[in-house]
Amino acid sequence: MKEIEQHPLPPFLPPHARLLMLGSFPPPRKRWSMEFFYPNIQNDMWRIFGLHFFGNKDFFVDTSAKCFRMESIVGFLEQRGIALYDTATTVCRLQDNASDKFLEVVEPTDVSLLLRHLPQCRAIVTTGQKATDILCEQFSIAIQPTVGGCVSFETENGCSLRLYRMPSSSRAYPLSLEKKTAIYGKMFDEVWNK
Repeated sequence: MKEIEQHPLPPFLPPHARLLMLGSFPPPRKRWSMEFFYPNIQNDMWRIFGLHFFGNKDFFVDTSAKCFRMESIVGFLEQRGIALYDTATTVCRLQDNASDKFLEVVEPTDVSLLLRHLPQCRAIVTTGQKATDILCEQFSIAIQPTVGGCVSFETENGCSLRLYRMPSSSRAYPLSLEKKTAIYGKMFDEVWNK
């Protein structure tokens, strides 16, 4: 019998957020270095943020303790207006990891419900193929954005948003940290400057 996992974290939804970032589902808890999103110290999401916003890939990393600086990350996200959650609320892991290809989604997240808490949201970012597939299905987006690209779409209440498809921050994704940061940086600049 497959074990069903509920999402272990509540959505992180600063009310003034302009950007909602959606992954697939957190890794198994044994790989966590903090009680927050992208908790695996091997995942480069917070290094991408550090490199882009502060010119220092270790800005949010406590290298001696081998963990992320959660309070600094949360404070930065609140100040910048960046919300976080995942596109799956309940899953079965087919293997003991967070790889999309081994995640069976039992219950997708109701992204429209998340957006009701984010009246200033102008863009959604997906950070993997499974997250992109789920989002496109929920909003009837016929043509998915390419990695690094975006498409415009409308929500059920007529709000116009952009969907950005970013490269995975997993080190398994074959792109250097610097190249990933450049792609994310272009998106960050567009969200706050358009």
